[in-house]
Amino acid sequence: MIDLKQNVKYVKGVGPNKVKLLNKLNIYSLKDLITYYPRDYEDRSIITKLEDVKDGEKYTIEGIALTEVNVRYAGKYKSFAKLIIKDDTDNCVVTWFNQPYVKDKIKRGEKYRFYGKISKKNGNIELISPTFDNVNDTKNTGKIIPIYPLTNSLTQNGIRAIIENGLKMIDGEIQETLPEKYIKEYKLLDINTATNKIHFPGNFEEFEKARIRLAFDELLSMQLGLLALRNENQVEVRGIKYDSKIEMSDVINNLPFKLTNAQLKVLEEINSDMEKDRPMNRLLQGDVGSGKTIVSMVAAYKAAKSGYQVAVLAPTMILAKQHLKNYKNILEQYGIVCEALVGGMTAKNKKEVLEKVANGEVDILIGTHALLEENVIFKNLGLVITDEQHRFGVKQRAKIVAKGNNPDVLVMTATPIPRTLALILYGDLDISIIDELPPNRKKVETYAVSKQYEERVNNFVKKEVENGRQAYIVCPLVEESEDDETSNLKAVTELYEKYKNEVFKEYKIKYLHGKMKSKEKDEIMEKFKNGEIQILLSTTVIEVGVDVPNASVMVIENAERFGLAQLHQLRGRVGRGEYASYCILKYNGGSDIVRQRMEIMTKTDNGFTIAEKDLQLRGSGEFFGTKQHGMPEFKIANLFKDMNLLKEVQALAIQITNNDPNLEKVENKPLKIMVKENFSSKAEMTI
Repeated sequence: MIDLKQNVKYVKGVGPNKVKLLNKLNIYSLKDLITYYPRDYEDRSIITKLEDVKDGEKYTIEGIALTEVNVRYAGKYKSFAKLIIKDDTDNCVVTWFNQPYVKDKIKRGEKYRFYGKISKKNGNIELISPTFDNVNDTKNTGKIIPIYPLTNSLTQNGIRAIIENGLKMIDGEIQETLPEKYIKEYKLLDINTATNKIHFPGNFEEFEKARIRLAFDELLSMQLGLLALRNENQVEVRGIKYDSKIEMSDVINNLPFKLTNAQLKVLEEINSDMEKDRPMNRLLQGDVGSGKTIVSMVAAYKAAKSGYQVAVLAPTMILAKQHLKNYKNILEQYGIVCEALVGGMTAKNKKEVLEKVANGEVDILIGTHALLEENVIFKNLGLVITDEQHRFGVKQRAKIVAKGNNPDVLVMTATPIPRTLALILYGDLDISIIDELPPNRKKVETYAVSKQYEERVNNFVKKEVENGRQAYIVCPLVEESEDDETSNLKAVTELYEKYKNEVFKEYKIKYLHGKMKSKEKDEIMEKFKNGEIQILLSTTVIEVGVDVPNASVMVIENAERFGLAQLHQLRGRVGRGEYASYCILKYNGGSDIVRQRMEIMTKTDNGFTIAEKDLQLRGSGEFFGTKQHGMPEFKIANLFKDMNLLKEVQALAIQITNNDPNLEKVENKPLKIMVKENFSSKAEMTI
């Protein structure tokens, strides 16, 4: 058997420069390479007549070159190559930017196939920077072509050639992951055929069979892993039985606002868990602004008043500080001591807090990953609350839980997941859902506009800032990429220069992106929160939880590049105060799917509806945005499309686990290896 762990540098066509580019895509080994699945496919085998093309869509056109390729230069590095072609219905101008070499590859009077995007203006048809072949060739056209996510100067042709070479090296020697009986029972392709056909299918039927086989593996390893986790959790472990005399209603009735029915229902479920003698493991889902934090505070009250300590794990320092302030406002009046443990504290301050926690003088400790460190010792930890589950996950949850004696666990997330899916994904957790927003929550007016409205959008932002409000502008990339897929996106740093020096030069503007140090990010967010920055230009690092009640505008550049669930999260950053708030989605491209997605965002503000639509339109891999830490990464399974497959797989996983809990039978050895590789390294399981 071939060693799939061998370095990708040994694949033909991979030199020292390509290795670095592949590493950027997390491709280090031969296995990484062959499981780097296409993100899309283009059917370039269908020839479309010029009279039938639509503006903004991609097509394969077959036509005769009416002219030579004419190349013009604009400065030292810019060139425009133009050619006129015709089919039997119309003529078309073909334009290439900075590709002067095409001149030597096309001869007047000969027939070619071109694949690219159409631009229609004033009755004229233009084909922009197409790839092309002579009609007798099928290198770039005439078949189904896989499209891969790229980085920098790595091209589609380049990555395709490397993957093809990798598959030739393997030559059918991938070890089968499923017992033969399941391959027959579920009518699946063998692993080698599936791996080849997912990259280079002859038709879409072959692609779908390959996709189902590989999705089957992903879903089965996830389900087996989750069942192992659940079985570990359900071993008869005695948890904390909280005092039923400590009533949550003592806090609820004293709050300065009224809880929604959904919040009260969830608190009943949590209270019931806390009064049982087995550890609570509950996932709390709630839309942006639905009031999950106050629910966690009421649970923390019951734990603290029963004589136990509470750990609250937040994803960022600024969010931890925000939680500390909110917890103190509500709980200090009951004699509950709240402290924070975050980066940037002085050594003296940190030592004092750690001593108080160890002595039991702190009831509620709120912090970031710092809480996971070994020197954080609780005297009597009874409840662990993690905010934004997808930023932490199974392994880190286990680490903090180990600091207590089977404490209760409440996991919160603002990423709405359809309930049936959540039950399967978080198989080791019970689920509560807050599906109602507080009545005082401001509706965020959402508008989707094309780039031609840019000036109007900028003027609107200025008007809001003049009225004393603040604005977010979000864009998807940090630095300009040479990749032709993304080169039209404006990077944060570039946009910042333009906005600071031209568009918003009279305002205080700063930028924020994920590559900055945590301390720097927190300082900028703090200044924005305090009103010292009027306009904050940012990547999606501002997606999670920070409250800036004075921010009333969220402008999202290249909105078509984001998932709907992510757009919804970003929109949730505004509308948190007393002011009317707005979300403006600036998008490129006029395709039906882009228009459909923008329409969903403007017409609904229900996170669960949006999550359903996002799964339908984009599939699960992109839907989650942030990888589910501790969960296997779904490279190919689509949890909306594959719901029936998931149910089949779940039933099979239960059957396998019942017969062989630790996967020790010879026939299940390949499954055990697959689960360990995909799951348990992240989840610390006993399988």
